[in-house]
Amino acid sequence: MQIPLQVTFRGLPPSEAMEAKIREKVQKLERYYDRIIGCRVMVERTHHNHNKGDLYHVRIDLSVPGKEIVISREHHDNHAYEDAYVAIRDAFDAAARQLEEYARIQRGEVKRHNHPAPE
Repeated sequence: MQIPLQVTFRGLPPSEAMEAKIREKVQKLERYYDRIIGCRVMVERTHHNHNKGDLYHVRIDLSVPGKEIVISREHHDNHAYEDAYVAIRDAFDAAARQLEEYARIQRGEVKRHNHPAPE
């Protein structure tokens, strides 16, 4: 990456363990596409709800040549997101899928649907 990884925590104290996991996930993303220019990750703990525990929202902004890919994972009804690591995992899984698709398009490997020519 040309621009160093930026990790931001909102509503929770910075966590070295969480940041290490995020760095590991970013390195895996670079396997899908090695021309990532920059990556910003924001982990946010939402306000406590009386019926639920705290939920985590993860946003990933990937800068690639000619495009900004944004992944945002926030599910108010998903109790799995009471675990920040689950929210991080799911956000990076989505980022990998989007990055793979972008790389396929860049390589010209996208399936083209043949539509009959209008008469």
